[in-house]
Amino acid sequence: MAYKTILTIVTDVDASKAQIEAAIALARREDAHLDVLCMGVDRTQTGYYYAGATAFVQQETMDRAQDDARKLEAALTERLTPEDVRWSVESIVAQIGAISTAVGLRARFSDVVVAGLPYGEGRGPEVEAAVEAALFEGQVPVLIVPDGYTTPPSGKRIVVAWNQSSEAMNAIRKALPELKAAEMVDITIVDPPAHGPERSDPGGALSQMLSRHGVHAEVSVLAKTLPRVSDVINRHVRDTKADMVVMGAYGHSRFREAILGGATRSMLEKAEVPVLMAH
Repeated sequence: MAYKTILTIVTDVDASKAQIEAAIALARREDAHLDVLCMGVDRTQTGYYYAGATAFVQQETMDRAQDDARKLEAALTERLTPEDVRWSVESIVAQIGAISTAVGLRARFSDVVVAGLPYGEGRGPEVEAAVEAALFEGQVPVLIVPDGYTTPPSGKRIVVAWNQSSEAMNAIRKALPELKAAEMVDITIVDPPAHGPERSDPGGALSQMLSRHGVHAEVSVLAKTLPRVSDVINRHVRDTKADMVVMGAYGHSRFREAILGGATRSMLEKAEVPVLMAH
């Protein structure tokens, strides 16, 4: 399977520069079609205004969201016109509570969604909602591109975060086009369980499976010498000069990770290279 339909969702041009450039580069490499969804966000919360003001506020915020969507569409059309890739631009308006439906419907018919980091300066709740909608409602892998990342996501050396979970396995299957194109795939395991099914050969079965797809893979077993698993993975990425991470997303509930933290949330906050995630 190759990536033939690539989707990226834009709510702010300045905050989305890295993901837009990465999406164009990926579309060119894969000879794929790039769909750009320009989303104006209506942040109206019905019921939070004094009597008689609700209709006025709703109309004002809707007009602003429509204007934002039109400006986004014009800016992205201008950016993509000189490119040698197949592309389309669509603009919509969505309320915060309806983002999952709007994004999930379009993501479902894509092979991969390219997105920016959902947390950080200039990021509203709509960015996080769009990423989660692609992962859960769209059931599609999401390539997260860090801010300021100017190099096209080449994936020459990829770190696969392997913890024997179904989420990690799903991410690996959906990342096969990237893994097969890589020069080296590093199956990285942090503190494997002493009594797990892979206790005698951590990562061995996965390495064999990938090798049958023509993937050149090696296994790295690491100790958890830092507070978070994501910290160990990020350090390993730096030490090995990897340029992409593949991992499962939200092995715990989204609510639990938002409150207590987790590998997905931490990677989305601190990613230093593109991260391909799937649930």
